Amino acid sequence: MAATSSRFASLGLLLLATAHCAVLLVLAGAAHGHPPVAGDALSSAFYDESCPNAYDVVRRVIQDARVTDPRIPASLIRLHFHDCFVQGCDGSLLLDDDLPAIQSEKNVPANDNSARGFPVVDDIKSALEHACPGIVSCADILALAAEISVELAGGPRWRVQLGRRDGTTTNIESANNLPNFFDPLETLQEKFRNVNLDDTDLVALQGAHTFGKVQCQFTQQNCTYGQVAGALENLDQVTPKRFDNKYYGNLLQGRAQLPSDQVMLSDPAAAATTAPIVHRFAGNQKDFFKNFAVSMIKMGNISPLTGSAGGIRQNCRRVNSKGY
Repeated sequence: MAATSSRFASLGLLLLATAHCAVLLVLAGAAHGHPPVAGDALSSAFYDESCPNAYDVVRRVIQDARVTDPRIPASLIRLHFHDCFVQGCDGSLLLDDDLPAIQSEKNVPANDNSARGFPVVDDIKSALEHACPGIVSCADILALAAEISVELAGGPRWRVQLGRRDGTTTNIESANNLPNFFDPLETLQEKFRNVNLDDTDLVALQGAHTFGKVQCQFTQQNCTYGQVAGALENLDQVTPKRFDNKYYGNLLQGRAQLPSDQVMLSDPAAAATTAPIVHRFAGNQKDFFKNFAVSMIKMGNISPLTGSAGGIRQNCRRVNSKGY
């Protein structure tokens, strides 16, 4: 199954490299919402027949949620990132402890007290189960929520590739190796290469730090006098609620909040790898947006479960009691 998914992912990358319009066409050969067969590729049209209003349902729940919690868009895209980097985009991050079978990834250092937005995912799942029961996977909910969150904050749109199925296991070892705020550049590059993402993907995806907040204990400046470790700081102090390219301007001025962001410019190895990309994106928001959309599609194609693998969880926090 992994080899099959890898071949489809490789096909998607080839199409994306061929033309910018391929962002809309990559891997478009899958069934249009019909029950998939083993080896199906992802497709932006996957739910066109089985749940045609899926996108609108997800969007409505997120719009409602951000009225009372403006951080939700940034939190939701982070959930998709942290899900895909651990045994692929299979919704494993959403699983709660159900010992001894399931040990939740939510409790590893990279997620504990920082990964958030799970109740909103629950609300999305509930709304989708009402609209089209048993059709939309939790893994696809995260992918849709990430795109919608970026768009609502003023960022680019892309055709989300869909058709993922949900996993039935977690992977604590892999979750403990998620990219973190204090990784040097070499470590970040290695972690991205391990999931077939290159330096352009690294710089583009880190650009999601253009909105949202972070606990001061993780910033370059650490917490100022009188701040508690959990005090929140804007990741982008110029346009903190807007998805734009100001983040890269902050890097050029040495003002990135996170050490793992600034190393893309300050590390000795950056001059020949990531620094030129930072400069490019800082000077051209359209270029950043285009590359961000392509990199999100690539990330969303990390080892998805399709066809007869996995299933559709009825509750994103629990494996179905009677299997799939």
